[in-house]
Amino acid sequence: MLATAATPAVAAPPASAPGNAPQDYSLLQLNLCLSGLAGCYPEAEYPSVVEEAITTIQEQSPDAVTVNEACSGDIARIAEETGYDYRFATVNYRGAPLPCADPEGRGVFGNAVLTEAEITSSEEAAFHTQLGSEERRWLCVDTDDGVRACTAHLSVAGSDAQAATNDAQCAELTAVLGRGGQEQATAFGGDVNRQTSCAPAGAWTATDAAAAQAPGIQHAYGSRGWLLAPETEIVPMTYTDHDGLLVEARLRTAGA
Repeated sequence: MLATAATPAVAAPPASAPGNAPQDYSLLQLNLCLSGLAGCYPEAEYPSVVEEAITTIQEQSPDAVTVNEACSGDIARIAEETGYDYRFATVNYRGAPLPCADPEGRGVFGNAVLTEAEITSSEEAAFHTQLGSEERRWLCVDTDDGVRACTAHLSVAGSDAQAATNDAQCAELTAVLGRGGQEQATAFGGDVNRQTSCAPAGAWTATDAAAAQAPGIQHAYGSRGWLLAPETEIVPMTYTDHDGLLVEARLRTAGA
């Protein structure tokens, strides 16, 4: 496995920041290419990609898992076999939910956040700027450990029009993640389809730039005042076209 240091978006807070002794906190970002329709799907060798995701989660034991290009039924299976709570955000395709295919019966296409802690609330929405058939959305959950965990899958940025759409979605994501300022720990993982960061002020950025597959476009962001000393590890994946991005940090708990 390859390891890199996370890149700060802003300067670090003073070492005397208040709080109890920090606890370990980790986030794993995965893009599983599960729709059954994308060009990357043949290498998934379904259900091998789902089984690999389950094994990876069990081995790494992250506090949060953010998943792009997922299917609702597969996420339900992953959650059941790992014991994680989860929320799923359906992504419309040509204006309607897209049933996952090959095989059928796996639910609909979308993104998910799974957490070891219980989810207490969730919020999701489509980005205001869209282009093409596939809707792009963000999803955030609040958990009883005090962390807000979020994911999104932004538009590809090939043509000028696509790049402009990606930029607009990135700016909106920055605003979504910046809500509440430094009052709560926020952790993000997602395939943002760009090299440059969408992290809000007061957050660090980690990427999968060291990955063997599609490097640099999966990002993780964390509230710098809450999630301390992030370290990045690339988790090789065999049955999808993106390696996993694992970020381990220290979570500063609230209170004196």
